[in-house]
Amino acid sequence: MATFSDWVSAARPKTLGAAVAPVIVGTAIGWRFGGILHLGLAFCTLFACIALQVATNWFNDAIDFVKGSDTAARIGPRRITASGVVTPRQVIIAACAMLGVATALSVPLFLARGWPIVAIGIPSLYFCYGYTGGPAPLAYRGLGELFVILFFGLVAVTGSAFVQSGQWHVQALVGGLQIGLLSTVLIAINNLRDMDEDRSTGKRTLAARFGVNFARWEITLLIGAAYLLLIYWVFGSSQPMFLMVPLVATGKLSLRILSDVWTLMPSPAYNAVLATGGKLLIVFTLALGGLIIWYVKA
Repeated sequence: MATFSDWVSAARPKTLGAAVAPVIVGTAIGWRFGGILHLGLAFCTLFACIALQVATNWFNDAIDFVKGSDTAARIGPRRITASGVVTPRQVIIAACAMLGVATALSVPLFLARGWPIVAIGIPSLYFCYGYTGGPAPLAYRGLGELFVILFFGLVAVTGSAFVQSGQWHVQALVGGLQIGLLSTVLIAINNLRDMDEDRSTGKRTLAARFGVNFARWEITLLIGAAYLLLIYWVFGSSQPMFLMVPLVATGKLSLRILSDVWTLMPSPAYNAVLATGGKLLIVFTLALGGLIIWYVKA
């Protein structure tokens, strides 16, 4: 029988920054340009996004096992379905329950902002399952990176900003793209680590399709593009020099990731690289969010 620790591990805590980061940046943008911080709405947005991320990870755990993508050759963290402590049905039920939690948390958002919340929410609910399940699973067709940039970047940040201000902001598109790019680094590291196993089971991620060097360049360009977009914020800042803070705060983490990615072959060592990627995302997010609140002109 699975323990609480097993369920937490299956939720993949190292990746949950991808749910927290867009809410922080989106809320900062909505607060800065809307003039009011709605703490209750921010709370509901944050935990709804976390619930969606956990549901996605649990669906992934069960569906990968059913499809035979998790094998004895796996070098990533232990999966609760593949280890036999719970059945796929139990994990899928738990994931559906988590979607219910996300839906319940979205009710106050709908009451405050109306139908746009439904338009954002329904596709988000589906793709928690459709990332690895359904007739066209994105992760099995090399579309996982695009999904993360779109939903955990652009949609989540613009949606979080809209929840705060009731308006759509161009700045949220830029911040969303930055957060989406750095969130995608986590997926790219994960796929590079699992490249050999994915190839053997027919899971056609970009790393499995195009190889180690492609994945290395992908990770490098994702990080570089997120930093390059800091230039946008310079033009709207009262103190442009402070916009270098995200680069300075995360420089060491980025260099560590790139050094490891370009020197290590796929192995269990990538579990530590993935953890560093999670730290990079959170530190960058906090630095960018703080600078938007304090130094970007409303």
